[in-house]
Amino acid sequence: MLFVRYDIVEASMNPVLFIFQIVVLVFSVIIHEISHGFVAEKFGDSTARRMGRLTLNPLKHIDPFGSIILPLLMALVPGGVVFGWAKPVPVNTTSLKNPERDMAYIAAAGPLSNLTLALVFAILYRVLSFFFLPTPYTMALGDFFSLISITNISLAIFNLVPIPPLDGSNVLFALLPRSAHAVRAFLTQYGFFLLLAFIFFGIEFISPIIFFVYKLFFGL
Repeated sequence: MLFVRYDIVEASMNPVLFIFQIVVLVFSVIIHEISHGFVAEKFGDSTARRMGRLTLNPLKHIDPFGSIILPLLMALVPGGVVFGWAKPVPVNTTSLKNPERDMAYIAAAGPLSNLTLALVFAILYRVLSFFFLPTPYTMALGDFFSLISITNISLAIFNLVPIPPLDGSNVLFALLPRSAHAVRAFLTQYGFFLLLAFIFFGIEFISPIIFFVYKLFFGL
């Protein structure tokens, strides 16, 4: 699942920034999905590799409606909220030794890959700031590093929200006791509606977490 929230007006006034945002978002989501596939393979399921999904080729991951049509339509709607999704990497749970536990690790791999990317570019930002004098070029490069980091932090935190079909739900299901089957059933049945409600009415609850991690990485 991908999610991005940004100022539509500001982005549209700067075509270079807008295009860069899209490219960063697409490849961040691709790395997120590939990470699911690699970890699934480590636990015994090679479905993603056999289906050619462990690749950086965007065409293998783009969902025509969720990745293109819906985000473009939402970009035209005032409010600054744009969301969509990529094709989920297929996982055959029958190939896993401990499906519930293994799915938690597989699910967590996506957000962790995004946090790793964010940390790498935060470190590059610090190196750039420490060793180079501020010039228009280094400042622009620093802004790009910062944008890559905040995009990946946002993806990671959002996907850890424990609502199906987000990754956080699989982590939550692995932690819940078996007696909590009613909670699992409720989230599974109404997850889509809960997710829509969260996107439109509850997204501000994770904004402080996103910016806390951002400040932690950048040392601001």
